[in-house]
Amino acid sequence: MIIDCHGHYTTVPAAQQKFRDAQLAALEDPASPAPTPAQISDDAIRESVEGNQLRILRERGGDLMLFSPRASSMAHHVPDPATARAWAATSNDLVARVVGLYPEHFAAVCQLPQTPGGSLDDAVAELRRSVDAGFVGCNLNPDPSGGFWTSPPLTDAYWFPLYEAMVELDVPAMVHVSASCNPNFHALGAHYLNADTSAFMQFLEGDLFTRFPDLRFVIPHGGGAIPYHWGRYRGLAIRMGRPDPATLLSNVFFDTCVYHQPGIDLLARVIPIENILFASEMLGAVRGADPDTGVAWDDTKVYVDGLDLTEEQRHQVFERNARRVYPRLDARLKAAGR
Repeated sequence: MIIDCHGHYTTVPAAQQKFRDAQLAALEDPASPAPTPAQISDDAIRESVEGNQLRILRERGGDLMLFSPRASSMAHHVPDPATARAWAATSNDLVARVVGLYPEHFAAVCQLPQTPGGSLDDAVAELRRSVDAGFVGCNLNPDPSGGFWTSPPLTDAYWFPLYEAMVELDVPAMVHVSASCNPNFHALGAHYLNADTSAFMQFLEGDLFTRFPDLRFVIPHGGGAIPYHWGRYRGLAIRMGRPDPATLLSNVFFDTCVYHQPGIDLLARVIPIENILFASEMLGAVRGADPDTGVAWDDTKVYVDGLDLTEEQRHQVFERNARRVYPRLDARLKAAGR
C-alpha cells in the first residue's frame, strides 16, 4: 500500500469559499448576523475530488491520502474565536464527507481553530470532536499570527493542554502554518519552510519530549532546511550543551514533499528511513511539471522510486512509517482488512 500523509482539500466547492467571504465580511459589520454554513451536495464534493486529488492519486499509483483542509485557508491570523471555531468545524466537516464518500482512498486530518495568542480550549475541543468522528491526526500552526511569530515556541507550556489531548487521543500533529501576512515571507516559498525549520530548532532547544515522550510531530516539506543543514544543528547542540538532534527522532518525522531528485536523495541520506513518510502535498504549493524532466513537481513517488532502497525500506517509506506514526489510521486499515 502507498499512503500519502500530506494532502489538502484545495479544490473545495466554491460555496465554501463564499461562506468564508461572508464570515470575514460579517467581522467588518458587528451588527450583521453570523453567516450560515454553505449547503454543499455530495455531487459537488464528488466533482471537486474525482477529477483532481482522487484521479491523480490513482494515476500515480497511490492508495490512500491523509486529507486535511486547505492549509493557506486556515487563516489563523483572523483574531475572532467564534469565526475560527465555525471555520474549522465546517472545513473539517467537509473533509469528513470526502472520507465518507471515498473511505478506501482518504483518511481525515483536522484543522484547529487557533487564533493569535488565543486560548487553546477551542483547539482541544475541536480535536476531540474530530477524533470522535474518525480523524487520525491534526495540523498544528506554530505561528497563528501569519508570519509575525507572536506565539510562544512549541516547547512552551502554552501548548501543553493541546499536547495532553494529543497524547491521550494518540494522534500526531503535522506542523503546518497557514497564510503569510508578512510581505517579507512568501507563503509557499518562505513562510512554510521557515516554520518547518523553526519548529525543529525549538524542539532542539527544549525538553518537550522529556515531559511528553509519546508526543509525535510530522515536519512537512522535507523538514525545511533541517536535512540540508544537519551538521549545523549537531554543532549548535554541542555548543548549547543540548542532546544531539538525532535524539529527537523518536518523536519527530519528516515527509517527502521535496520536488526534485537531489533533494529526496539528501533527505534519505541524512534522515533515517524509519523517520521518513511518503507525501506529495498535491494539489498544493507547486503545480505543473519540471520542464527538464517532464515529471510533475509534486509527483514525489517518482523521486522516492529513484532512491537506492531495499524493498523493506521502500515499504517503510510508503506505508509502514505512516501506520506507526498515525496509529488510528493503522487501526482503521486493519479493521478494513488492509
